[in-house]
Amino acid sequence: MTLALEEGEKALPDVPIGAVVVDADGQVIGRGHNERETTGDPTAHAEVLAIREAARHVGEWRLSGCTLVVTLEPCTMCAGAIVLARLDRLVFAAYDEKAGAVGSLWDVVRDRRLNHRPEVIGGVMADEAGARLRDFFIRHRP
Repeated sequence: MTLALEEGEKALPDVPIGAVVVDADGQVIGRGHNERETTGDPTAHAEVLAIREAARHVGEWRLSGCTLVVTLEPCTMCAGAIVLARLDRLVFAAYDEKAGAVGSLWDVVRDRRLNHRPEVIGGVMADEAGARLRDFFIRHRP
């Protein structure tokens, strides 16, 4: 999670959310941080960018055996990408009561109607991640 938090610091001026994908051996194979503001791309969320890089690294879209670590509970788009990428595990820090799709508002990744459901571990370093997000919004939003 520390690597994901560090990645999130690169997101400025965007919301400081960072993500890393690690393989079964614990090697980082994908990194991403929010880039919506800098690229104008509404899909440039940290999770999606990390998943894309990991897929390029392994040479296919299936990320079986891999774990996504992200600083904020994924939204519906990112939760869908996690399922579609066949990630084995999702680890996230802070819960997102306004847009979270891994238990807060919805629970996309554990929906029994889908053909893949990753293991989910939430709340890892949540206080630290939450503090960084709160500080960002205090400084950047009136």
